[in-house]
Amino acid sequence: MAMKMFWKLTVLLLAGALLVSCGKPAASAPGAAARSEVDPVRGHLLHAQPKLPTMKVWLGREEMIAEIALAPVEIATGMMYRTNMPENTAMLFVFSDANIGPKNFYMRNCVVPLSAAYITPEGTIAEIIDLQPGDERGVQSQSSNLQFVLEVPQGWFARHNVRAGMAVRTERGSLRETFIRR
Repeated sequence: MAMKMFWKLTVLLLAGALLVSCGKPAASAPGAAARSEVDPVRGHLLHAQPKLPTMKVWLGREEMIAEIALAPVEIATGMMYRTNMPENTAMLFVFSDANIGPKNFYMRNCVVPLSAAYITPEGTIAEIIDLQPGDERGVQSQSSNLQFVLEVPQGWFARHNVRAGMAVRTERGSLRETFIRR
């Protein structure tokens, strides 16, 4: 009886140890990256980031699927090292309330021509800019009241008649309702 109990206990302990060792390392968690993968000065990955979680966004009647960059390393990396961006796809950069202010987006390590909308905390497009591959100078916003940036294939806004003053919404409501916790 004691030997049978010993084997049951041993099997349970081994199964528990196996389950614990099957956990993913912290670097695999969303938004996390090993230090050796991140530029120590600028905070971006040294390779293309995996596809980020997505959601539907609307600009007027136009619908697209946007990857959502929330974590600092996701925002800093953006479209770096990626080689394409299909039509009707985007990357939405979400800044916290503490980071509302002017924006300056640049194209370090980017080969895909992009357009970007600088967006107010209320979800209104303030400015639309074009970004050129490899340009590290960036395009400084004219507005100082910005919380979101939406990057799309270059010319998408013009092709779809989207302009400053239009609202951006998600499948969950306004940008503030979707991303900013109260």
